[in-house]
Amino acid sequence: MILSHGFLMDREMFAAQVAALAGEFRVITWDERGFGETEYDGQPFTYWDSARDCLGLLDHLDIGRAVLGGMSQGGFLSLRAALLAPERVRALVLIDTQAGPEDPERLPAYRQMQQTWLTDGPTDELTGIVASLIVGDPAHNDLWMAKWKELDRQSMRAPADCLFDREDITERLGEISCPAIVLHGTADASIEMERAEALCRGLPGCDELVRIEGASHASNLTHPDEVNGPLLDFLRSL
Repeated sequence: MILSHGFLMDREMFAAQVAALAGEFRVITWDERGFGETEYDGQPFTYWDSARDCLGLLDHLDIGRAVLGGMSQGGFLSLRAALLAPERVRALVLIDTQAGPEDPERLPAYRQMQQTWLTDGPTDELTGIVASLIVGDPAHNDLWMAKWKELDRQSMRAPADCLFDREDITERLGEISCPAIVLHGTADASIEMERAEALCRGLPGCDELVRIEGASHASNLTHPDEVNGPLLDFLRSL
């Protein structure tokens, strides 16, 4: 299983999943283009490029077929990888993600946040707002805010453009036939539950939508036990 992290996160957000799954499964985490320790040239990219990065990592590790799991933007790229190379994807685990584009009503505020980051850097106020949107748990916020404050201010340019400009692939979900599970926080203010419901309805192989009670956007990070149980059951069923 390969797990792909969300926007502004890195592979460490899956530490609890690795601990829970590694006794039975080979679990791979990685830093996507523009994040973590992966070297990045700063050039524009799309989630189709990130999907190819994921498939290239499978090639590098000599893995023919794997379960692809992703949180938020990790789900965006995992869905696209399943469209690009369905024979490589055994199943999908989709956490707090969707198939649609960014909400146009939110885009101006998000663009303003991006511009503030580029101009002033990851300030206390800005990282606090971002933490409330992505993490939403005081027990975890400070760790990720500290990581963001170490980033170069230009780090928000191309990755955020990729996020904001992604296209709608809802009409293509029917092409993805592998088994899938959707897990989604009931308090996710970045991607509402309705988007998760639409995602599961659109995927022929999705038989289960797991609602993580009280969880915000990064439900696997803040509510690991509630995520890990259904995730283990799903993997064992394969």
